[in-house]
Amino acid sequence: MMDMPLEKGPLRRTVRTIMADAYTDLRTDILNCVLEPGTRIRFEDLKALYGIGLSPLREALMRLAAEGLVILEQHKGFRVAPASRDDLLDIIRMRCELDCIGVEQSIANADDAWEARILGALHQLRKMPKPLGDDGDDRLWNEWEIRHRNFHSALLDRCESVWLLRFRDTLYDQLSRYKTLSNHYLGAQRNDLPEHEALAEAALARDIDAIKRLLRAHIGLTAEALMATPNPKIP
Repeated sequence: MMDMPLEKGPLRRTVRTIMADAYTDLRTDILNCVLEPGTRIRFEDLKALYGIGLSPLREALMRLAAEGLVILEQHKGFRVAPASRDDLLDIIRMRCELDCIGVEQSIANADDAWEARILGALHQLRKMPKPLGDDGDDRLWNEWEIRHRNFHSALLDRCESVWLLRFRDTLYDQLSRYKTLSNHYLGAQRNDLPEHEALAEAALARDIDAIKRLLRAHIGLTAEALMATPNPKIP
């Protein structure tokens, strides 16, 4: 079925395009905590904010609810998924398990292209030091997070389980939301480049036991930092 154009000429937007844009914009603002955890979602506010109609907004919110980023409450409407320390710990535990399974599968299927992607992603991390403390602005944090995500995705690049990668990406997004919430409350943050270098070294050496141990320690240190930070937004 063809999409119906809503405008004529080169600027026309289809129904599908508008729905995709609504989903992308909402999702980005939730992950970046522009829409904070627990926020009640009012359609009139979103229509004014994003300049789109009710139907694409509702479609986008239903997709986000399926991802766990939005909650649909009976007779109350939508709200952004709340944050809590118990939820954070659950995310961390499951992220560790899936990353360890995924990297083991990647090592079993390793090839030169996989090694090259890991080395390339590590090189990009080395070129942009992690912003520490109050250094930099949100743009620097976002750019560093893109490089960081690319590195961890490279480690799992040869994992053949589509479902594992799908669930793992969901957990990564959920954890990113907590990190965004905590950036302004953390003190001097750790320089974790040596941790990533050790992960890359273990991966290239095909040392499954070492990389699992390093992954659990790396992700665990992130959890410890977030949990130790007084943060009124994470009860």
